[in-house]
Amino acid sequence: MSSISPFSAALLPLNLPQDANTRCASLKVIKNQLGPIVRRSFSTSRRVPGFRMVAESGNAQSPAVPTSVPVRVANELLQAGHRYLDVRTTEEFSAGHVVGAVNVPFMLRRGTGMARNPKFLEEVSTHFSKDDEIIVGCQLGKRSLMAASELVSAGFTGITDMAGGYAAWVQNGLPSTA
Repeated sequence: MSSISPFSAALLPLNLPQDANTRCASLKVIKNQLGPIVRRSFSTSRRVPGFRMVAESGNAQSPAVPTSVPVRVANELLQAGHRYLDVRTTEEFSAGHVVGAVNVPFMLRRGTGMARNPKFLEEVSTHFSKDDEIIVGCQLGKRSLMAASELVSAGFTGITDMAGGYAAWVQNGLPSTA
């Protein structure tokens, strides 16, 4: 099986068609560009795009890594009904965020540093069910990938990471509150 970096999704088309039928076809193109996707035993009729598991050696597989998509694809997914989870701190979120985003910090400020939010999964579960289609974003894309991986490991099945984060979202002129 060929491997794919979560950040190679930047090769995907930037402008997906607006028509619902052609949008579905465009998402199939995205899935084809990502290569074969290994599915878990749950129903994936609405899972676009999915996540892949990459074999490290023999029959062992590495932890699930959610698909990362560029901000324009994330915007299209939001328009198609996905929801947005912003994992930045409350201060970052207050300074501006994706329209309609739900904020659950993955990391919390502790003194001069940051520490993982021990109630992250619990707080996410109050806003989302495990089968919701969720775009996970942060400021630059690092925290969101960690948070998305943790959500997938916890059994959330519709997780997609937004590569580039809110900074790329704003740079592309996409809808935000700021």
